[in-house]
Amino acid sequence: PSTIRGQKDQIILHFHSCHLIHYLRLSHHLIILNYLICTFDKLKSVSSEDINITDAVFDGVEVRVFEPPAKRDERLKRSVVYIHGGGWALASASILYNNLCRIMAESLNAVVVSVEYRLVPEVCFPEQFHDALRATKHFLQADVLAEYSVDPSRIAISGDSAGGNLAAAVCQQLSKDEHLTIRPKLQALIYPVLQAFDFNTPSYQQNMNMPVLPRYVMINYWIDYFNGNYDLAHSLVINNHTALDVGQALSFRGRLNWTSLLPSSFKKNYKPVIQTTGKAEIIQEIPALLDVRAVPLLAENETLQLQPKTYILTCENDVLRDDGVMYAKRLEHAGVEVTLDHFDDCFHGCMIFTIWPTDFSAGIQTRNSYIKWLDENL
Repeated sequence: PSTIRGQKDQIILHFHSCHLIHYLRLSHHLIILNYLICTFDKLKSVSSEDINITDAVFDGVEVRVFEPPAKRDERLKRSVVYIHGGGWALASASILYNNLCRIMAESLNAVVVSVEYRLVPEVCFPEQFHDALRATKHFLQADVLAEYSVDPSRIAISGDSAGGNLAAAVCQQLSKDEHLTIRPKLQALIYPVLQAFDFNTPSYQQNMNMPVLPRYVMINYWIDYFNGNYDLAHSLVINNHTALDVGQALSFRGRLNWTSLLPSSFKKNYKPVIQTTGKAEIIQEIPALLDVRAVPLLAENETLQLQPKTYILTCENDVLRDDGVMYAKRLEHAGVEVTLDHFDDCFHGCMIFTIWPTDFSAGIQTRNSYIKWLDENL
């Protein structure tokens, strides 16, 4: 316990140091934080050495491909396109997620394509979305799938957190592409971030100060993603950007009514925070707040009806819990088969904490459940 506390204190110290460096204008704090994550992640992989790992470029986007060895009499393998999390700004296919993708490839005997989309502050929305979409569409071409011996009818698109956001947005876009001949069979979203409309859902209120992802950190990730101004953070916290007098938001309000989309066990005694008057200029300054490519939960029903069979994993101790639960309910209402896999004792980001010294039972538990669903449905 003392060792874990010490490591946690070091991470917190590094995090504050990053912000100090940013405020001193020596560098962007996200660049420094990413460097520290990469340094902290120099850990030995526990997966099989049999997995062949290669780096490639799919339509200008870097990817890392994990291929299990061919088995006797096996012609084609199933596959997962994986989009990593990190607030659109941190981590990479080779850092933090290398081990998860190796284990997925080994456990599922599947080709896993991990997308190395560009990060904030190098680029902002919609470039991360475009990177993920281009890489996925490239992979879905018949000749590319044949090169990797992948069965075109057994492909999933998946991601966690901000990667879950990108996976959902890409899946929606692919479903509307009339020229696409090969489409994902499944989507699997791990504690996805899906909306920036309401920062006072019950899970945002309940977990506003929860470690790993407090509410103010998630709002700052959104601001960075949209290349916005941190001065807007307070207005976003109190939902000034979607007040009743903000006309641009009115048509979306019914698509994110948590009083009807959440079960009573999640709503508890929390009350909606809906301002009568707000700041319409926020939406004018950051129109992406209502862009479904950034906020897939706000998609229209006609788009949701086109989505494939879906898995959504949520954690109780997570501000994003209700994003996933509401998306599951909206997809269900649209006629999509959905598995909502909720964990009462887990926290945001837990699935990447599976290697010593951060080998938490929550990480093992969620990872095993996620892989089991893919194995049974892909």
